[in-house]
Amino acid sequence: MSIKEEIHGLTDEMLTNLGRLVAIDSQLGTPAEGMPFGEGPAKVLEEALKIADELGFKTVNLDNYCGYAEMGEGEEIVGIAGHLDIVPVGGDWTYDPFKLTREGDHVYGRGTTDDKGPVLEALYAMKLVRDSGVKLNKRVRLIMGCNEETGSKCMEHYNEVEEELSCGFTPDANFPCIHGEKGQMGMMAYSKNTKIISMNGGFVSNAVCDTCNTVVPAEAGLKERLEAAFAETKLQEYKVTEENGEISIYAKGVPAHASTPMLGVNAAGVTFECLAKAGFEDDFVKFYNEHIGTACDGSGLGLKFADEYGELTLCNGIVKTEDGVISATIDIRVPVTLKGEEVRKMCEDRLEDGNGRIEILGIGDSLFFPRESPLVNALYKAYVDVTGDTENKPMVIGGGTYAKSLKNIIAFGPEMPGIDYRIHGADEFMLVSGMEEAVLVYMEAIKNLLEI
Repeated sequence: MSIKEEIHGLTDEMLTNLGRLVAIDSQLGTPAEGMPFGEGPAKVLEEALKIADELGFKTVNLDNYCGYAEMGEGEEIVGIAGHLDIVPVGGDWTYDPFKLTREGDHVYGRGTTDDKGPVLEALYAMKLVRDSGVKLNKRVRLIMGCNEETGSKCMEHYNEVEEELSCGFTPDANFPCIHGEKGQMGMMAYSKNTKIISMNGGFVSNAVCDTCNTVVPAEAGLKERLEAAFAETKLQEYKVTEENGEISIYAKGVPAHASTPMLGVNAAGVTFECLAKAGFEDDFVKFYNEHIGTACDGSGLGLKFADEYGELTLCNGIVKTEDGVISATIDIRVPVTLKGEEVRKMCEDRLEDGNGRIEILGIGDSLFFPRESPLVNALYKAYVDVTGDTENKPMVIGGGTYAKSLKNIIAFGPEMPGIDYRIHGADEFMLVSGMEEAVLVYMEAIKNLLEI
């Protein structure tokens, strides 16, 4: 039996086990004793470690922050770090997000690609390498975290209580290979004065605000002017209604990850833009359009910048109204050659005026490994040897992964070029054929890393 046939023979078992993980709502919950990220993340970690135990691996739970499955012997550790927590469901799902649903080659459910599916792919790659009789001169450790989507405190804990990794990867990004990750900058925008009665939209800060509900005071002819402005947009859907002296606006945009906001349509941004076009005079409408807008390039904050590895991107994920103040989250991905203090200086004179203000919450460092480093070469070779794809090259991405939290690892798969798996959006999916291929790629990657 060929290795591809062997992997294919395990497909039903892998999907059954993935279904066990997808069925658990592992969003960040309320911390409790022994459960630092709440009940869901602790429960999914317990289930994942149980699966690994059933497959014959040594398993360790690190205080429900994270855990690992391990095989092999030696001082050095080949690390694979994936996460079991998920973002909120959000959006309009066709399928139950907490029930694995297969339709042909597609398998739907929250976490199928980000990142429960890849964790299972890596685990089965380890099993197949072990069962093939390859000499395990290093330990191979699959670390399963519970807080990647909301701060990676799970890996902070790992670094406090466990050994450093010698080399490895996180299966939480794209093939063929990620040798750099942009820095990340968080901001919050606040209104000072606004006539807007309420504005609420979005569900996470690291995804484009894809729906937005807004209420403004009615003005003569405003409803008609708004409808004319919305008709010229790229929204999927909109509705403008007038009642009791108020105009209500519903806008449905297009979801996208904060690392690629240009692939989405920001429902809040479009609403602000249309309010201005319709002649609705308002301080915060003016502030938002001048400083944030819909361009996704940070130009309104003086941050338009690109290097050879990519351009700076800006994403507004959430807008909400509290006590008459509108706030908006801003997620900026910073090119790898730009330092945090340089970014701060570029925008410091654009953060406040009479109409609104923006607060910098933090600036995270970028990650970069030279293209010709042994780690990058080992992983890229595994991808090429399995897929035969030499057109797509190692790249730099805007997303942030565990590679920024753990030493000596980079992001590696499993998303294939040109496919939108709808991560962080409705109807997230994985491909069964892609799962089988990823297992084979990860097998080759483990074998290559055992040799460097």
